[in-house]
Amino acid sequence: ECPLCLLPQPPEAFPTLASCTHRSCWACLEQYLRLAVSESRVPVSCPHCPAALQPADVHRLLPEPALRDKYEEFLLRRLLVADPGTRWCPAPDCSYAVFAHGCAECPRLACGREGCGTEFCYHCRQPWHPDGPCAPVPPVPSLATPTAQLAQPEELAHGEALAQAEAEDIKVCPRCSAFIMKINDGSCNRMNCTVCGCLFCWLCLREISDVHFLSPSGCTFWGKRPWSRTRRILWQLGMVLGAPMVISLAAGVAVPVITIGIPIYMGRKVLAGGPGDPSRRSSLSGCQQCLSVTSSVLLSLFVSPIITALTVGVGVPLMLTYVYGTVVLSLCR
Repeated sequence: ECPLCLLPQPPEAFPTLASCTHRSCWACLEQYLRLAVSESRVPVSCPHCPAALQPADVHRLLPEPALRDKYEEFLLRRLLVADPGTRWCPAPDCSYAVFAHGCAECPRLACGREGCGTEFCYHCRQPWHPDGPCAPVPPVPSLATPTAQLAQPEELAHGEALAQAEAEDIKVCPRCSAFIMKINDGSCNRMNCTVCGCLFCWLCLREISDVHFLSPSGCTFWGKRPWSRTRRILWQLGMVLGAPMVISLAAGVAVPVITIGIPIYMGRKVLAGGPGDPSRRSSLSGCQQCLSVTSSVLLSLFVSPIITALTVGVGVPLMLTYVYGTVVLSLCR
């Protein structure tokens, strides 16, 4: 049975993948690859795990030559975008890339595509400007533009609100400057660029690690905006002042729960005969059941204090180090 379409299939309908051992039917993999390549989600991962599919498998599963060419182009673009020395030609309808390593002192670049030859600047990536410095990026039309001044006040307010909403919904990747669109409805702020694979925060537009939203940066996993400076400072002060009480309370709750909970859990587990083994309990006599439960509980009573000591002995120093290390440094900054 295919795990994607849930239909019974013959064994020859499940192609072998070089990246992993997961199996899906040929038709589901073809449809999955069509959607992934059409949405430029390249490299394409396995539909069941994060392993990237090998290009040979993608070419074997994609029937259309046009999609295979798109796949190769997207792979090449992702490789070039990750290179800090690559520059793209700014001419319309030209997607030629120029390798511009060591061109900071001589910033004049020329597109090498036949029939183009557009000259542009290495620094601002705009058409070449020999008579002046790099021009700033043109601002978004605002109320100061003559065309905007001709509109009515109601239309101006509506247009300004729409422009602000679009600016909040479309941002650029901090690594490759690709445009990323997200509905700013307070949903997950952990973003992954499909072009260069950069993992960044939607609120602060910085590359992040797994503990970014646990740090005192003011960014939250959910929400439309980061915390204000006052709220962030008050939260950090509260963590520094209340950490001893909270950590002591957590340790005081964890010690009896682990010490008493493990023997109770093991006793119930042995008494039930283990998952998927109902015949074991019925085959044992009452004396044997009592003996097995008693031995497991006694063994757990010796093991649970060790687990409790390791949990408290490792967890408490880690929390204290985080609060009086990371939080205090952030508060000082």
